[in-house]
Amino acid sequence: MASSKVQFVASPGGRLTGTLRVPGDKSISHRSIMLGSLAEGTTRVTGFLDGEDSLATLRAFRDMGVHIEGPDQGAVTIHGVGMHGLRAPAAPLDLGNSGTSMRLMCGLLAGQGMEVTLVGDESLSRRPMKRVTDPLARMGADIGAADAGTAPLQIHAVDTLRGIDYRMPVASAQVKSCLLLAGMYAQGQTCVTEPAPTRDHTERMLQGFGYAVRSDAGRACLDGGGRLRACDIDVPGDISSAAFFLVGASIAQGSDLLLEHVGMNPTRDGVINILRLMGADIEVLDPREVGGEPVADLRVRSAPLSGIRIPEDQVPLAIDEFPVLFIAAACATGQTVLTGAQELRVKESDRIQVMADGLVALGVDARPTPDGIVIQGGAIGAGTVDSHGDHRIAMAFTMAALRARGEIVINDCANVNTSFPRFVELAAGVGSRVVSHDA
Repeated sequence: MASSKVQFVASPGGRLTGTLRVPGDKSISHRSIMLGSLAEGTTRVTGFLDGEDSLATLRAFRDMGVHIEGPDQGAVTIHGVGMHGLRAPAAPLDLGNSGTSMRLMCGLLAGQGMEVTLVGDESLSRRPMKRVTDPLARMGADIGAADAGTAPLQIHAVDTLRGIDYRMPVASAQVKSCLLLAGMYAQGQTCVTEPAPTRDHTERMLQGFGYAVRSDAGRACLDGGGRLRACDIDVPGDISSAAFFLVGASIAQGSDLLLEHVGMNPTRDGVINILRLMGADIEVLDPREVGGEPVADLRVRSAPLSGIRIPEDQVPLAIDEFPVLFIAAACATGQTVLTGAQELRVKESDRIQVMADGLVALGVDARPTPDGIVIQGGAIGAGTVDSHGDHRIAMAFTMAALRARGEIVINDCANVNTSFPRFVELAAGVGSRVVSHDA
């Protein structure tokens, strides 16, 4: 892990122009390693995200005996060991800052019949895990946790898991994916019903590896005892990473930016829908399908934005993009209101409170609520904000400088490498006035 004292300094002004391809989708990169490791045969991945989160997943499977070559410029070759070929690791698996790794692997390892301990960094060790360990216990899993229901998690061997029909109280792709992965090792059928649509990368990728999944009207089911067959995966650009540039080019006058090969999964496109409701000029070019995932190029040009009441049905479709959407709201005319987003309070940081604190420090009228925020658009001033080690907070405030009246200093930015390696370099290359240094 890089020094936690990394600081971004973003000077005011600039515009975003040119062409950019953002790093590969983190969600798909994680899942490619997990399913490729359990498949029969050799899986070849291109466009893999070489970030700390997905590398944590890759190292964990190496530690369980899987031979994985790369990553080399986004290319990874996974020599699968089959559904029951993993070996117990010699030491706890350190998943760093990656909540996706921990929650999905909790399900995947619950029925492997071996002892495994999952640990993470300070931030991950505070994140709630009962949302996966409780339903897994109903399936027969034996998973120990800290008193608060957090990591470290001790996964104990059990004879068998049994399928369940689980109705999720809160929409979460990680919980859904965790239970479906556990369901592959369970007797009978496992079904998960979600209260609102969430990303469906797990269901799509399972189908790509030849494992039958039945999905209909917010409900996904599979039967235990199947097999995975190796396949090739081309990872599209991560729309969560593209979101920073969609907002940046929207708010910076004179911007005209082309984002290439961006994943356009319909369970992830809330950021585009919300920005368009605010008046953003985003054009979808050359829509196509790559490896079962929709992909397109996005052209975004600066446009005047207006405050809106964000539709609650869009919240699960944009849950990771709200930090930078709050920057768009701060640059919009009028008031933006977000409700139904209490999930933001248990991400890498309490994203509602941390973003509100940062916006207020820059002179923006931002009032947090239990499940959202109210932002009055206006001028963004200068100042110092603390990202609290949250990569998306750090990148969001970098984009705010495009419309700021003075310099914005962002502290605690090392974790940007978890999802977006070379962010500062790529942002500066298209016109952002940001530099990085050790504080």
